[in-house]
Amino acid sequence: MTRIRRTAVVVALALVLPLPIVGAGTAFAAAGQAPAATASAPAGQGVQLELPRPTGPHAVGVNTLHLVDRDRPDPWVPSAGPRQLMVSMYYPARPGTGRPAPYMTTEEARLFLNMEGVGSAFPAQTLADTRTYASTDARPEHGRYPLVVLSPGFELPRQTLTGLAVDLASRGYVVALVNHTYEDSGTTFPDGQTLGCALCDLPNVTDAENVQSRTEDLSFVLDQLTGHHSAWQYAQLIDRKRIGMAGHSLGGNAVTATMAADQRVRAGADLDGRFFVPVPTGGLGGRPVLLLGNPANHAVGGDESSWATDWPDLDGWKRWLTITGSNHVSFTDVPVLAHEAGIPGVDGSIPAVRAARLTRDYVAAFFDEQLKGIPQPLLDSPSPADPEVVFQQRP
Repeated sequence: MTRIRRTAVVVALALVLPLPIVGAGTAFAAAGQAPAATASAPAGQGVQLELPRPTGPHAVGVNTLHLVDRDRPDPWVPSAGPRQLMVSMYYPARPGTGRPAPYMTTEEARLFLNMEGVGSAFPAQTLADTRTYASTDARPEHGRYPLVVLSPGFELPRQTLTGLAVDLASRGYVVALVNHTYEDSGTTFPDGQTLGCALCDLPNVTDAENVQSRTEDLSFVLDQLTGHHSAWQYAQLIDRKRIGMAGHSLGGNAVTATMAADQRVRAGADLDGRFFVPVPTGGLGGRPVLLLGNPANHAVGGDESSWATDWPDLDGWKRWLTITGSNHVSFTDVPVLAHEAGIPGVDGSIPAVRAARLTRDYVAAFFDEQLKGIPQPLLDSPSPADPEVVFQQRP
């Protein structure tokens, strides 16, 4: 478990390094020390990072929720009291309203950069100010939209799925991007406190236990968003009968585990996430699942076998796709930001923007078909326009 997680984070943090990655866990031997070449002038000064422009017809608004589960103590730090989560809510908005939304807080960015001892090698403010194409507190569009809940990979802040969240919202979805407190590099709460990765220092917790805790987080978020007294001021936008989930890495397994426990989730997409918690042998009640991964791990015959093992137990509509040239973080914002920072090698052999576009298109097609009822030929067979996308099993 530790080795897989560590490797993912090392690749993720490549976006902040002014030098090539030198190996897992050895980016900078001295924690907090920048390379000599950058000591006087940190790399990234004067750089404007930005996510790819969303592809849908809607402008996008965002606001943030602080949710407290008073019926559940925090599983990783019981002394902290009730479980607390931060959720970024993205939604179709009226153009020209609101103000540009930051990517994350400066402290969240600083902790993300420090996770591997990078220190001041890259300005935290530059990362925090990444352009997202979403507007804080923008006025919502009229209408009711399907809800998609997103869960990030372990150690990665929820913001690393911002590009996907914004794109889905631009295509007519409400998106809840969930942090899992004490499981990422750092999350800032309304009182100004930023909580880091306590779970990183709890070696006896298994990935399966982590996934099970996330299922409780995600069902609680659904309770808070869709209950009679919703915690979100724009809850009227949510069509409660059309709910989907998607997640990256550990968050991808949390999607299928949540589907097994919560019938409200009608469709789920796993982005390169191993099944630490297997799909139930009785299936998921015929509900649809998209598996989208990198070929080294998740092709048929790849070095990670859980998708092949559990494939027969997926008893509804299902697709198993890989993107040639992708790696584990290709389904997040990380390679795009690394490319803009001039860091080679993070995006594998497929350009970062291309990987991001394919991820967006296939995830959106899945939810368009399963939650909106719009047939998607893109998911029926391989497309000549997308030769990188390989159908690992016939539909």
